[in-house]
Amino acid sequence: MIEKLETIMEKYRELTAKVVDPEVIADNRLWQKLVKEHSDLTPIAEGYEKLKKCLSDLSSAEEMLKTEKDPELIALSEEEIKDCKKNKEILEEELKVLLLPKDENDDKNVIMEIRAGVGGDEAALFASELMRMYMMYAEKNRFKTEVLNLNDIELGGLKEVVFQITGHGAYSKLKFESGVHRVQRVPETESQGRVHTSTVTVAVLPELEEVEFDILDKDLRIDTYRSSGAGGQHVNKTDSAIRMTHLPTGIVVTCQDERSQLKNREKAMMILKAKLYDYYQGQKNKEYADSRKSQVGTGDRSERIRTYNFPQGRITDHRIGFTAYNLLDFMNGDIDELVSELQINDQKQRLENLEN
Repeated sequence: MIEKLETIMEKYRELTAKVVDPEVIADNRLWQKLVKEHSDLTPIAEGYEKLKKCLSDLSSAEEMLKTEKDPELIALSEEEIKDCKKNKEILEEELKVLLLPKDENDDKNVIMEIRAGVGGDEAALFASELMRMYMMYAEKNRFKTEVLNLNDIELGGLKEVVFQITGHGAYSKLKFESGVHRVQRVPETESQGRVHTSTVTVAVLPELEEVEFDILDKDLRIDTYRSSGAGGQHVNKTDSAIRMTHLPTGIVVTCQDERSQLKNREKAMMILKAKLYDYYQGQKNKEYADSRKSQVGTGDRSERIRTYNFPQGRITDHRIGFTAYNLLDFMNGDIDELVSELQINDQKQRLENLEN
């Protein structure tokens, strides 16, 4: 690990010099690229400097212990050695995590798709509540949100919604939300007080930059139609809604939230790129998906990941055995604890895979 850290430090020193070089600064695209690389390496460089100081302090204390005769100073040296060894273990574990290969999408914005599953109107109502939960979580993290496409029902629920969450690191926090979310509660229309079980599927996709993915015109079929829905802004009298089909994969995207056909087309293309990226990455990374299935799941939308039990006020994440009884706070966007637990478990799993 030390050899790897020394290589990183050399790269870090080179980048530190380059980002203040006037010639590099003049090339804005190159400068931004190097600044990001420098920023990514900074936590590792700072952690390694702390480790080197800790190792130096440990060596000094051990040398002092060899020559010291005063019982009081011997005791102080032994205590310092003990503290240094403990600190060394902590710093080494932190650096192991920092040295893990980073998900290239972690810093990106998110496109989130929520669909009502089993349960009819009750599933659609819960889909609406999940959207609200994620939007409140985004607000707490100072992320921006924008609805890209919405298909609602008369009761106020959602058959389907696609929305964007914009903010640095949004994907790193929300990428483990993909899967089937199950709700257990008594619907308002249930006269006998029986608990019903409904499901909602969630997909979390990284938003791709324009240069990352090319889609050939010949591979697309684009249809226009009139927007439909429960009313209000989602309905108009022109053929502004867009249905975009990627012929090689059969992936279909619709967008009808804007009155402008051009804007709906742009949004549909953004969603399609994210879905295609997810599709092709899924094909390419089956081995990686299998390796993390035991901890945080594959992210496949067919996998039940979480249960929201309203009678008990309980949330259970089935992938990591997490259970909490703060359901109301959770539904108001207070999901940080579970997000952190999912990230920690993913790190542990990747460390185990690295060591094995």
